[in-house]
Amino acid sequence: MINSEQHVTKKESKTNMNKSHNLLLYFQKRGYYVCQRIADRLGIRAKIVRTSFMYLTFVTLGFGFALYVFLAFWMRIKDIVYTKRSSVFDL
Repeated sequence: MINSEQHVTKKESKTNMNKSHNLLLYFQKRGYYVCQRIADRLGIRAKIVRTSFMYLTFVTLGFGFALYVFLAFWMRIKDIVYTKRSSVFDL
């Protein structure tokens, strides 16, 4: 017999699954862009860069993730600086 507290309806389960799927899509759209830019710069596939970051994170107990966050922050600042100066006269 299932208690009413333990019973989860299909609608609640589907709502929770949609939330987790939306969160996954958010990170895939915005998080992988760092790997894509590094891969484009190096001329290799983005999948290789993503896999390298995952292995680096597991092997060094979090250093890969810290490096990833630092690169994301640095690339964002670089984009802001370069988009503000669109011509030579803006210097």
